[in-house]
Amino acid sequence: MRIGEKIKELRKRNGLTQQELADRCELSKGFISQVERELTSPSIATLIDILECLGTNIKDFFNEQIDENIVFKKDDVFSLENKDLNHVIHWIIPNAQKNIMEPIIIELGPGGSSKVEDPHDGEEFGYVLSGSINLYLGKNHYRVRKGESFTFKPDMTHYITNASKGKTTLLWVSCPPSF
Repeated sequence: MRIGEKIKELRKRNGLTQQELADRCELSKGFISQVERELTSPSIATLIDILECLGTNIKDFFNEQIDENIVFKKDDVFSLENKDLNHVIHWIIPNAQKNIMEPIIIELGPGGSSKVEDPHDGEEFGYVLSGSINLYLGKNHYRVRKGESFTFKPDMTHYITNASKGKTTLLWVSCPPSF
């Protein structure tokens, strides 16, 4: 991190000249200029004073924001096949387990099903892209066809099965992640 560049950026964002910042901090304009050009480094106490005059604090100043990936490509998808349950799960957002929600694409072969999930906190959402499913929530059973969606609070045992003779594909979003 280049401290001087970041101070200069904050100063400009606050609409201050070097002289105005220097006056607020009881420093010289020359010192502010040297700091911004990385020719000298302020002491911790002086840096704290400068940051206070710029409306921030040392914690926020040094908290680097990591660039967040917004768009994911086909190469980012991780897939796992479960031959016993005759399904393939595609994690379409890498490392979504650390996020609030976890979207997946699940493909159910003929006779395929998801694993039986025990009750947990959160919400579930699904949208059937092709085929149809049977959705089991506790003792209740629902048929969901292509182009239809479902949502529920997972406060009871739940799972899905393929209700078609061919492959069924759906988008499923769990909050919090559970796959």
